[in-house]
Amino acid sequence: MTDIEARKARAQNWFRELRDKICAEFEKIEDELDTGPHAHLPAGRFERKEWARTDHSGAPGGGGTISLMKGRVFEKVGVNISTVFGSFAPEFAKHIPGAADDPRFWASGISLVAHMRSPRVPATHMNTRHIVTTKAWFGGGGDLTPMVPHEPDTAHFHGAYKAACDKHDPAYYPQFKKWCDEYFFLPHRNEPRGVGGIFFDNLGDKHGTGDWEKDFAFTRDVGLAFIDAYAPLVRRHMREKWTEAEREHQRVRRGRYVEFNLLYDRGTTFGLKTGGNVEAILMSLPPDVGWP
Repeated sequence: MTDIEARKARAQNWFRELRDKICAEFEKIEDELDTGPHAHLPAGRFERKEWARTDHSGAPGGGGTISLMKGRVFEKVGVNISTVFGSFAPEFAKHIPGAADDPRFWASGISLVAHMRSPRVPATHMNTRHIVTTKAWFGGGGDLTPMVPHEPDTAHFHGAYKAACDKHDPAYYPQFKKWCDEYFFLPHRNEPRGVGGIFFDNLGDKHGTGDWEKDFAFTRDVGLAFIDAYAPLVRRHMREKWTEAEREHQRVRRGRYVEFNLLYDRGTTFGLKTGGNVEAILMSLPPDVGWP
């Protein structure tokens, strides 16, 4: 096995391991709910569904696993992993680093979106990925979308990611926070999607240390930091009562989430343009949404 193939296998195995850690933590939270508006409902459990893809030429191109839970705390949460490969379509290859002259690619990653029953509990998104063309890089991050910003929650979420970044490079957090603020922004409404987090891309050949092991270690720590950043916030608020007015506000804020993911999200574009599973790609959309 070549170094490149061994690295691919290690990355793919890590994303699967991280998926299992997150799913176990979220199911534990479902079990812990003992009071509150939906405590009488049964605790949710993830259901998994495999999928396979072909690339634009019709050749086999990998696939993935959807893990979806609809519970009493998590109204809808998906934790998806995928490993896909093949060749980019010519019109798309020119937009991907290292693919203009050689359109072959390999990509593996994890993607998570959680929409909560309680409007007091913020929604969240996290993904990390490894992409290989004639170049190789990591990307990802996590961000928080509360229905109403709550400064202690924001500080905790950012603090967990800052600690993960500072462990590797003090320059990472301010840079990746800025990227997140700029990326998760709705230009047509001139407003941010949420309260941010971190976002990084091209960590490797273009913007990273040039050391695959260091970049992979950072990517792993970003994934683990998500659990530390988010799970305490769910536990902090999941027993609180809420009003129907708060729930309606939640539906409107979810509308902003839909607008961003369908108009601007690069992951949505990448998945749809590379023959990904539509159900997995659109897993990010909330189950109950409204516009005023």
